[in-house]
Amino acid sequence: MTTKYNNVYIEDTYTVCGNYENDGPLSEYFDLKHEKDLYFGEKTWEKAEVKLLKEAVDGIIDKKKIEEEDIDLLISGDLQNQIAASDYMARDYNIPFLGIFEACATSGEGLLIGSTFVESKNAKRVLVTTSSHNMVAEKQFRNPTEYGAPKHKTATFTATGAVAILLSNKKSKVRIESSTVGKVIDLGTTDVNHMGAVMAPAAGEVIYNHLKDTKRKPDYYDLILTGDLGIYGKDILKDYLMTNYNLDISSNYNDCGTMLYDIQKQPVFAGGSGPVCSGLVNFGYIYKEMLQGKFKKVLIVPTGAVFSPTFTFQKESIPSIANAISLEVVE
Repeated sequence: MTTKYNNVYIEDTYTVCGNYENDGPLSEYFDLKHEKDLYFGEKTWEKAEVKLLKEAVDGIIDKKKIEEEDIDLLISGDLQNQIAASDYMARDYNIPFLGIFEACATSGEGLLIGSTFVESKNAKRVLVTTSSHNMVAEKQFRNPTEYGAPKHKTATFTATGAVAILLSNKKSKVRIESSTVGKVIDLGTTDVNHMGAVMAPAAGEVIYNHLKDTKRKPDYYDLILTGDLGIYGKDILKDYLMTNYNLDISSNYNDCGTMLYDIQKQPVFAGGSGPVCSGLVNFGYIYKEMLQGKFKKVLIVPTGAVFSPTFTFQKESIPSIANAISLEVVE
């Protein structure tokens, strides 16, 4: 399902990163950078993630010199059980709230929902936020961190940070041009250490459907950018599209998981992951370069593995989801 928008703009963004992300190649594009440990002055990693989200919300409010009452709706999601980081963040703001979850694709879901509210004139301003925290995710989805289990080379590294994207009906430099809602795809992959293989088919399906619905070719976009497939999932996606749809995206395609870190120098295995991985790349680096005119049309495709450890312990395969959002510079 593809929807075109006539009146949805990105008024501004605010990005907060952790120390690993600050050491990566895109550090200069982030608004607030943490350089020390992953506690950020809190007593637990979970509370540290809540702090990151609050820093992102406070950051965008201060940056735009607006008040809480100027925001009609707050949409947020994260990787913690019951999206706890978002819930505990939202309790400190007097803003109507929707909590959402699509794992690492959460920012895309938030943009889809927020754009619908703005386009329908039910909201003038919608704030979409998401976060992830490396140690919270490791503790929750994988082995206890104290266990020190070795990682597979196909594993990815959960990014730490938070992003806030302010959508508005007020005309600005970058608009949400259209979006395509993806389908949950499960091709039977069971390897929790190879999320690139899990999510690539969902990314392939929504990219194909977006191009088909809009009657566009891949070169319509300056860049097609998936969420966090990593170096192996990135190749799987290209092969998937060529094999199934004879669609070649190799000339203008990249993946946020391969861009956020220096994979050759940082201990991130196949690349970055987590909801904030694509968030930091898309709304730190890509958005700011669009403002400068480097990119004019970008298709962002946040990707997520929508599973729980309980189901993997029960030998279930892993479903995945991806949504596509078209960003365009307003001439």
